[in-house]
Amino acid sequence: LRSLSLSPKKKGRQKMASMLVAESFGEACPASAPFFGYMGAAAALIFANLGAAYGTAKSGVGICSMGVMHPGLIMKSIIPVVMAGGVGIYGFFFS
Repeated sequence: LRSLSLSPKKKGRQKMASMLVAESFGEACPASAPFFGYMGAAAALIFANLGAAYGTAKSGVGICSMGVMHPGLIMKSIIPVVMAGGVGIYGFFFS
């Protein structure tokens, strides 16, 4: 059976390649970069959906008051609910 270990020549190449990567991206890409990248994406998603939820709640109150004062205009007041939902979807796509 063949051994699964790399030959000394291949080990040297692999070590040299890893050193080149470490030298190239060592200063430009610190170890904490993925953490802050993912946290930024998570914050964008959270705040976009919080804004969409707040917009939906405020427009729902408006629809309720529109139903009491002007029942014929309820369908026109549905538009802000749709737009608030669109903000949530937009935040999901771009986070």
